Amino acid sequence: MAREPKVASVRFALAERAAFVYDLLAEEYPDAHCELDYANAYQLAVATILSAQTTDVRVNMVTPILFERYPGASDLAAARQEDVEEIIRSTGFFRNKAKNIIGFARAVMEMHEGEVPRPLDQLVALPGVGRKTANVILGNAFGVDEGVVVDTHVKRLSARLGFTRQEDPVKVERDLMELFPRERWTMLSHLLIWHGRRVCEARKPRCEECTVSRLCPSSRV
Repeated sequence: MAREPKVASVRFALAERAAFVYDLLAEEYPDAHCELDYANAYQLAVATILSAQTTDVRVNMVTPILFERYPGASDLAAARQEDVEEIIRSTGFFRNKAKNIIGFARAVMEMHEGEVPRPLDQLVALPGVGRKTANVILGNAFGVDEGVVVDTHVKRLSARLGFTRQEDPVKVERDLMELFPRERWTMLSHLLIWHGRRVCEARKPRCEECTVSRLCPSSRV
């Protein structure tokens, strides 16, 4: 019984620090948003599938051509894989990605009458769509805070900031969901990604320029 208040107080202190970190990052990056270019849920889903193991910048270079050729799910569903491969080749793993986005489009047409579904369980059942991709679609195309997008930046910063001790993205997400209120889940990932790309880099974090360095247990300043 004596240990419970101590554990609770430590958890409260972490939640309080996390709230301060969020507020400071929100002030630092008031325009933080998904950096993939898209006009609707179909385009965001395809772009997110293509973004695996490459940069948003690279994806944004190929999607204008892809979406001009295949403006909707019905068009992509009828595409020849070799034609799609040629367009997305520079994103890497292009054969598997082409298979996934065509399969995604076909499933949307066959199972959801051409509309990208909103329920999480229906999204993750589509080819190429895992929980992270589903969270991107729900949070950004539909404004639904169903979870936290955990990419390499979010995972790295969450560990450095002491928000989690987990390595598995699903467990990292669970810790973040417990730590932050639901209405902040989508924006939280944007803020951490923007900070990770601009300041808290993987190899050489610029702690002296970091707006949250005084709240970060990994800070070198």
